[in-house]
Amino acid sequence: MASKSRVFTSRWGMLLAMVGMAVGTGNIWRFPRIAATNGGGSFLVAWVCFLLIWSIPLLILEFGMGKGTRSGPIGAFVKTLGPKFGWMGAWIAWTATAIMFYYSVVMGWTIRFFAASITGEVPGDPPGAFWEGYAGTPEALLTHAIAMGLAVFVVSKGVRGIETAARILIPSLIILVVVLAIRALTLPGASEGLAFLFTPQWSELASYEIWLQALTQNAWDTGAGWGLVLCYAIYMRQREDTALNAFVIGFGNNAMSLLAGIMVLCTVFSVMPNAASEIVGAGNEGLTFIWVPQLFAEIPFGQFFMAIFFLALVFAAWSSLIAMIELASRVVMDLGLARGPAIAVVGISGLLMGVPSALSMDFFGNQDFVWGVGLMLSGFFFAFAVLRYGVTDWRNTFINTGDSDIHIGAWWDWAIRLIMVQAVVLIGWWLWQVRGDDFSATWNPIATFNIGTVVAQWGIVLAIFIALNRWMVKRTVEGGSAFQMEGRTGGGGAGRGDPPGES
Repeated sequence: MASKSRVFTSRWGMLLAMVGMAVGTGNIWRFPRIAATNGGGSFLVAWVCFLLIWSIPLLILEFGMGKGTRSGPIGAFVKTLGPKFGWMGAWIAWTATAIMFYYSVVMGWTIRFFAASITGEVPGDPPGAFWEGYAGTPEALLTHAIAMGLAVFVVSKGVRGIETAARILIPSLIILVVVLAIRALTLPGASEGLAFLFTPQWSELASYEIWLQALTQNAWDTGAGWGLVLCYAIYMRQREDTALNAFVIGFGNNAMSLLAGIMVLCTVFSVMPNAASEIVGAGNEGLTFIWVPQLFAEIPFGQFFMAIFFLALVFAAWSSLIAMIELASRVVMDLGLARGPAIAVVGISGLLMGVPSALSMDFFGNQDFVWGVGLMLSGFFFAFAVLRYGVTDWRNTFINTGDSDIHIGAWWDWAIRLIMVQAVVLIGWWLWQVRGDDFSATWNPIATFNIGTVVAQWGIVLAIFIALNRWMVKRTVEGGSAFQMEGRTGGGGAGRGDPPGES
């Protein structure tokens, strides 16, 4: 049996950690922009639909796979599909880790702007002057290092450290966002922003782009299909439920996105209604680091509320970065390294691999696009694993256990099949968006945004993992991972006929 120090102490602690994993900067800076530029209330309709047919089914899958196999992504795929498929788990782990390399840069940005909001360095004149003087400079490299250090410190304290951080960060984050949303609602003219966000124009739902943007937002901001939930589910208590937890996390994550949308759009429509389209169309960085300071400068006690906003961003980024580092460390531990050295390897690698994104916004944008789209392939692999195992058998074995609070029916089987279709459509659509006018513009592998850079980087990573598959499987499963040696699993076979055991 597992030592109690190596599992979450309560469902509340586990859920807070999971919500912290899911709620990140994408909820606060990307959701309001995407909702505003894709019809407001119309976008919300499509967004809720995909919460139910993409995010929650994948969250349920990851919960069941993590708890059932008690292994990181590589071991989980081997125990589900057999030794030939470890490379799929490696892809999932790598994609989340590649995002970690530049996500720490984002957390660094939030730290710097929180400090600047306290010192009065922002808002600057002209708008964006402070951002232009900071982004891509050695100062951004310093804040990247600080962000990595803060997240590594929490992970180094083990499961209890992650749980303790979540108990502090997530309630604080919720309080901060609620305070900002309430303040936005009290501004004159805020009702226009509220009406825009929650009033659907049903005719706009005929646009396929709204639906694809809504699906993309679910794929990027709920953490479904990243492998992060799978990793945290390893530390679930034996009799913990999976399905209900997935619903709580999915709806909790999207509730935070709605609060962020209220906060941003009500403020925009109240303070600068004539510039609303310019503000929300400015891009993630432009909206957050250029326009938000300008918006808060126009309201009473704006400097105070701006500091709260950026502190909320720090907490959101920090909790998500912790999960990414834990996932990467879990994989290294599964390959045979003890926890302390594994975390050190991940921390140093994250620090070094984040340098290009800290110093170059073009490199940052390239990595964000390549591996953001890569998450959709991760979702495809998760669905493929369960379908090949036998989706109904998998559901009955790993989801509808004797400890389940709710019973998941056959709708989930069809949702998993649909996820494969959605993933293929999303990958194709996003690649189509970045096609060029000629061969070079389309396939140049060193371009910032095009098909060639995605295909080249994906191809290299997949080729490496397929070539190393036998070695990874031997180290992770056949050789006995560090996690297994800690007594956290009672064994486990590979493939449909030999389902993995539990501790």
